[in-house]
Order: sequence, then structure tokens, then C-alpha cells
Amino acid sequence: MNKKTKIIISILFAIVLIIFLSYNYLMHSGARNLATEKTDFTVSSTAITAEFISDLEAANKKYLENAVAIKGKITALNGKEVILDGTIICSFKDQDLSIKKDQIVTVKGRIVGYDDLMGEVKLDQCFIIKN
Repeated sequence: MNKKTKIIISILFAIVLIIFLSYNYLMHSGARNLATEKTDFTVSSTAITAEFISDLEAANKKYLENAVAIKGKITALNGKEVILDGTIICSFKDQDLSIKKDQIVTVKGRIVGYDDLMGEVKLDQCFIIKN
């Protein structure tokens, strides 16, 4: 192999290695532990939904990727998902069998977005902090 070919192969190898390490870091760096993390905001389900409806951009800046405690009434249970007041979709790591429909709870989770078509605020890594 001549010198030019070795340089090209080295550069390609470095690029592939950087892409692989970046992907691995982003996808497998581990989930945040919201149980030990400070709650950034405590709001009612109706208040946070109203904020997203009135100004989506401002609400995203305020809440996106933050740990939020939301109080509301359970309107539906669907396996590992709990729906508060019909507008807050909470995804749990494990199914919580202690909660029931129509129960008032406070759920802590990470805001991952707002679905403006369905009018739903979506959270993941959720758990119940108050029954």
C-alpha cells in the first residue's frame, strides 16, 4: 500500500470510530435517576397543558427534559402508561399495580414533548410520589 492509501484508510477508520463512540454514548449512557434528582417544577395537569396550548415554544423551553411533578386524576391505565386528566401521558418503567382509575396522584417524570395534534403532554421515567 502506498502512503496515500494508508492515510485514507486511517481517516475512514477514525471517522467510523467517532461515529460508533458517539452513537454508543448517546444511546447507552444510561437513564437519569429521577428518584434522586431535584424536581424542577411542580404543577397541576391542567396548568401545564394550558401552558403548552397557549405558547408551545415557551413551554418547551421551560419544561422539556426537566424533572416535573404533575398532580392529576388518573383517567386511564394502559399497562405501563398512566393518563392524567386525559392530557398527560406518563410512561412508567414498571407497571404500578397500587394505582386505580379516578385516583388523584402526583407523578414525577421527565417531559419529553407535547403532541399538539392530540393535545397531550408526554413524560417518561415516571413514578408515583404521592397517592
